[in-house]
Amino acid sequence: MSERGTLIVYSGPSGVGKGTLLQPYLAAHPQARLSVSVTTRDPRPGEVDGIHYWFITQERFDRLVAEGGLLEHASYSAHSYGTPRAQVEEQLAQGRDVILEIEVQGAMQIKRSFPDAVFVFILPPSLEELRRRLSGRGTEPPQVVEARLAAAIRELEYAKEYDYLIVNDDLQRAGAKLEAVIAASKCRAAGMLDYVERMVHCCEHA
Repeated sequence: MSERGTLIVYSGPSGVGKGTLLQPYLAAHPQARLSVSVTTRDPRPGEVDGIHYWFITQERFDRLVAEGGLLEHASYSAHSYGTPRAQVEEQLAQGRDVILEIEVQGAMQIKRSFPDAVFVFILPPSLEELRRRLSGRGTEPPQVVEARLAAAIRELEYAKEYDYLIVNDDLQRAGAKLEAVIAASKCRAAGMLDYVERMVHCCEHA
């Protein structure tokens, strides 16, 4: 029987480069899966159902919440988002690692209901650099950039609730740290107790 996979909760403020940092890890670790969230908003151009999100009705979303079918859920801009419990549990049971790239509010829900998960938070090198990244090519109005920066600062207050903090100042260096902390998390004593118990049980019945 394969070992149970690891649930990795992955967060960080907008503009910090979470997706860019995560893609090389996923490419190098095909056994890992990025969880696909459900949402009640309409697909944007180029988005594919089941790849970017599972697009569902508000009625179905509310039913999933009532039935405990979501590991976490939240509302943003009049739309609902959540992580399907059944898909995550199935992948973990098959021995696959599952990565949840979610906002801090959802992460705190997971922390309460899934304390064995590994929590990784991506930090910017500085607020000045984060502002530059949020500004992009200058297509966003200054007030939008400042609003996003204020939201990022609020999210940074949750960083202390995570197990690992990685500064994304250099993509290669930060990627190496991401790989290292996920590998280290698999060796935590709490996660290895079943393995030890099986060894002891085998010795007792040898």
